[in-house]
Amino acid sequence: MPLLCSRPFHSLQVLLALFLCLAAPAVPAAEVRVAVAANFRAPLQALADGFTLSTGHTLALSSGSTGRFGVQIRNGAPFEVLLSADAHLPEQLEREGLAVRGTRFTYAIGRLVLWSPKAGLVDPDGAVLGSGNWAHLAVANAGLAPYGAAAVQVLNALGLEARLRERFVQGEDIGQTFQFVASGNADLGFVALSQVPRSGSTLQGSSWVVPQTLYAPLRQDAVLLKPGRDKPAAQALLRYLRSPEARAQIAALGYGLPDAEH
Repeated sequence: MPLLCSRPFHSLQVLLALFLCLAAPAVPAAEVRVAVAANFRAPLQALADGFTLSTGHTLALSSGSTGRFGVQIRNGAPFEVLLSADAHLPEQLEREGLAVRGTRFTYAIGRLVLWSPKAGLVDPDGAVLGSGNWAHLAVANAGLAPYGAAAVQVLNALGLEARLRERFVQGEDIGQTFQFVASGNADLGFVALSQVPRSGSTLQGSSWVVPQTLYAPLRQDAVLLKPGRDKPAAQALLRYLRSPEARAQIAALGYGLPDAEH
């Protein structure tokens, strides 16, 4: 008798489950168009698998200097999310109506490092900047790249900017600046700590992690842009960047973190 009663009950469960599936509003997987500051391209690629696994959505990345993105967004570029290298541009875009108010937050705090792939060239205190044992110093364009502006602040604080300017090799963004150093076109350069290759927890080559008292904080803000206003996938990316999982990965990749936000 119990067997006879169980069959219709099981059929009812199946029908109910099918009804709920059909009635539930589905959010189809989508691609998020992201403008990401050059220093955060590789970290965002490292986060992409977790984002897709968690949400089903994927990322379409364009990386470059924050200054260039400002120009492109104002000229109608269809980016849905901006991950800036500063807090200034996202705030400006909010005021101009090109970003959605209330969506801006700091996703990472950048760290500046003087780095060379050559072991022993850069000392732990950065005294190499005052020596004549190198020919070219890579610095990102201070007018376009916040990391470049920070590097100039450091050199000014040390009283070296005017003296060393003729030795600069200038990158448009921090990605190109890193390539100048990694390829040997510059002996050393100011790059993002997150870019420096590691052996375990040890930075390869030689480096000076610049004290944060020598430059203004590199607060990197994210914001939802106008084309992403009604895009669930874009909104999901901003939520994911604030998740404990993403924050832990960002910290492990060489960034500071703001206080946890809710």
